[in-house]
Amino acid sequence: MIIGREFIFDSAHKLDWHKGDCKNLHGHTYKLQILIKGKISSDGIIIDFGDLDKIVKGEILSKLDHQLLNDIIENPTAEKISIWIWEKLSKKVKGLYEVRVWETPKSFAIYRGEDNEDK
Repeated sequence: MIIGREFIFDSAHKLDWHKGDCKNLHGHTYKLQILIKGKISSDGIIIDFGDLDKIVKGEILSKLDHQLLNDIIENPTAEKISIWIWEKLSKKVKGLYEVRVWETPKSFAIYRGEDNEDK
């Protein structure tokens, strides 16, 4: 079974290497989706959504919301943000299956903890 929870945060970034508008400082309303895979417990759940909310708010949103991502994540593309989030949550969330980060309503990255030399 896989369950999920979505979160929203607002942050700014700039991509110095980019040849277009993204080279300039700009902001996004990011959508974050956390997916957890596991067996249903005797309580009928995999993880309490309230517990997941506390972890994500403490580990992720409190650090990224209304911040300049360049100060936190080197080259903060959607791909790099999803890896950073995975690395923070995988230590705290049993059964973490997938992290999805939408930079815009049509553009997103998915990370499942794959080995990645370009972290």
